[in-house]
Amino acid sequence: MDEESIRRQVLAALASVAPEIEPQRLRSDRPLREEVDLDSMDWLRFLGNLHQATGVSIPEADYRHLDSVDAVVAYLRQRMQSTSPGSVS
Repeated sequence: MDEESIRRQVLAALASVAPEIEPQRLRSDRPLREEVDLDSMDWLRFLGNLHQATGVSIPEADYRHLDSVDAVVAYLRQRMQSTSPGSVS
């Protein structure tokens, strides 16, 4: 999956838990908690939706790295590349 496809998946997962957001108005480099009002349950639903859409499991220890849309996209891309068939670890 290319970066733009991953970004679309992230924004769709975010919109599914916060339908009031306007994805085109989000600043992807800013902290998600400042851009979108997510409580802890919304955050967990967001991560669950990402897992469903991408197949990537995100361990709780990595949550702190997912502070912006850009960071989530980069994280997912790296995880997808490291687990894709034929990739070298």
